[in-house]
This record gives sequence, structure tokens and C-alpha cells, in this order.
Amino acid sequence: MPTPAQIDIIKQTVPILQAHGETLTRHFYARMFEHNPEVKAYFNPAHQRSGTQQRALAGAILAYAQHIDDPSALKDAIEIIAQKHVSLTIRPEHYPIVGENLLASIKEVLGDGATDAIIDAWAAAYGQLADVFIQREKDIYAQQDESYGWSGFKPFVVARRQRESDNIVSLYLEPEDGRPLAAHLPGQYVSIRLRAADGRLSMRNYSLSNAPGASAYRISVKREQGDGSDVPGGQVSNPIHDSLKVGDRVELSPPCGEFTLQLPEADDKPVVFIAGGVGVTPLISMAHAAVEASATRPVIFIQAARHGGVRPFGEELEALAAAHANFHLHVRFSEPRAEDAAFEHGNIEAKDLTAWVGDKAAEYYFCGPLPMMRQVDQLLAEHGVPAGDRRYECFGPLQPLAA
Repeated sequence: MPTPAQIDIIKQTVPILQAHGETLTRHFYARMFEHNPEVKAYFNPAHQRSGTQQRALAGAILAYAQHIDDPSALKDAIEIIAQKHVSLTIRPEHYPIVGENLLASIKEVLGDGATDAIIDAWAAAYGQLADVFIQREKDIYAQQDESYGWSGFKPFVVARRQRESDNIVSLYLEPEDGRPLAAHLPGQYVSIRLRAADGRLSMRNYSLSNAPGASAYRISVKREQGDGSDVPGGQVSNPIHDSLKVGDRVELSPPCGEFTLQLPEADDKPVVFIAGGVGVTPLISMAHAAVEASATRPVIFIQAARHGGVRPFGEELEALAAAHANFHLHVRFSEPRAEDAAFEHGNIEAKDLTAWVGDKAAEYYFCGPLPMMRQVDQLLAEHGVPAGDRRYECFGPLQPLAA
């Protein structure tokens, strides 16, 4: 626990973090991977290459410094990170590795500016934050054991593959031990662990895209093609598309995540889902749950894609619309092909929300590429939707929607 004097020192470092936070986190990750290569499997190299991981950590460190005397202000962000840690099986023994490399990076980046007092203050602050995460993650592991019957990784078998679009394939995964699966919360994700031919382990989070309560977990994986040497293809998505076949064995951790469906108490308050590309995966699970929960609540599903070839779950969503009078589906293509003439084209605009949702208060869930989510969040804010009724999930490191 930092002393009052150490809290003051942490606050005094806020301007330094604002100016040099990303330099610090880039140095931190490079140092940690060099000195502790055993932790590299827990990180997606694409996020390192793009800088999103470093920017997210820099933002988190800055926010912690700004709220050092009241960490409870960060509880939502802490929950998101703790859930991701548990999905990847982060354990208490990993925290000293991070702390050692973080403090060393502060010394190496700041040089003479990193006084003993600053290092001692940040050591105490890091210890406090690590304790918060360790306790919350301990609770989540216990909840997983109680709710799902296991924590950590467990063997599953690929029971079925299904192509959903030109760039997305679904895997239906059944537990190797044959035990029934507890229903996940709609919107949750699992982590899949695969071993490459060279023995290297890789882990990735994928949303559960099927209705809760099925006999298998369904994940739907977009192929990350890459773009030359600077942006190589996905190390996990490409093997899943190219070589993972029915009968193959993989490992899954139990469902995790705080981006879950919370239906309004009032049964006439609409729920609106806005999906962009592969961001449809958590939302289609929520849509199944929403129509099962009520036959009268308006459920409005807005799906955006570049064109029909990369639109996943078209038949499944249309079947939901045919089976449930309260389910309303709207599809919008930004780069339509000639064969997409029957669908609406262009970006989602305020007039569309008025036509599809009306002026009644509604709760919104949205997921997709970051630029799309920023545009949707701004549109909803301008439409008068309160922040508490706008819920979203970032695939990968947490990023703010305010540009």
C-alpha cells in the first residue's frame, strides 16, 4: 500500500506519463520479452506490431496514476483486464515478472529522472494494483470451477466446421471428456490454445457465437490475411482455416468476459444490436438469448459488412427474423457488389436509427472494427442515447472510443 508521500510522488509523475507513456511501455514489452521469453505466448504479436497493446498499457498506467488515491474509480477497466487475464490463465506468479520489468523500464527510460523515491513509490503502487488483480482473478477462477466445472485449459475436440462467409469459419467444439457444458453467458468468449508444428504455443480469445445451452461451444474465426512483411497473417486464424479439421484436439479455457447481455427490466424497452464484420460473433449469441427471454420485447439487429461475400450468419439471422415476430433485421453494405442490390447500402446514419428504432429509449450493444465503433458511439450520443445504454467490446486491448 503506497504511503501518502508515495501517492503524491505518483501524481507528480502524471505529466511524464502523458508525454512519454508509450515510449515507456514499448521499452517495457521489448525488455520483458527479452528477459522473460516464457511470457510471449500470452500476447498477440499483431497487437504488439500495431502498437495497440503498448498504447493500451500506457493509458492504463496513466489512469492508475491519476486515480492512485481511489483505484475503485477504475473498477470497470480492472474487470475487463482481469477477465482477459483469467481467460489466458494468468496466475499470481506472473505478476513479479511484470513488476520487475516495469520498474527496470522506468529506470532505463527516465535515467537520472528515476530517483529512488520514484522507484519506491511505483513499486508500492504496482504492488497494490497487483494485489487487486490477483484477488479478483482468484474469485473468477473459483466462479469458473463452480459454474463450468473447470478452470485453466481443458481438451476439446473439433466436432464440426462450417463456413460462414468468405473469410469466417465456425468451429463447434465438444469437451473431450464428454461431460455436458454449462450454458455460457451471451457475449462471453473463450481462449483457445494451439501448439504449432515447431512446438510453440499460441492463445487467442474468440467470442462464443452460438446460443447459450448448446452441447458444443461455437467460435467463429476471421482469417487475418496480413499485408506483407509488416503485417503478417494471423498465427492462429490461418492454421484454424487451413489445417484444423474435424476430430482434431484443441484446448479451451472456460467462458470469460464482462460484455454480457443484461436485459432491461421493462419488457417493452427495445434492445438494439449493431454488428460490424466479425463483431457480430458476441452479438448473435445475445440475440438468440434475447428472443428466448421475451416474445414481445423489440429486438433490433443491425448488421454492417463490406459486401455479401463477407457477411457472416446471414441465413441464421434471417431464420431468427422468420421465427420471431419481435426480431427485426436490417443489413447494410458499405462496398456492395452487383449481387447485393437487394440490400441497403452506405453507412448507418441518424435517420436509420429513427426509422429502425424510433424515438423510444433503447439499450444498445455494438461490436466491430474500432473506427466503426467510434462512429456508432458518436452517432448514438448525438441521438441522445445515454452512456449507460451504450455498451461495446473491443477485440484485443481495451481502447477508448473517443478518438
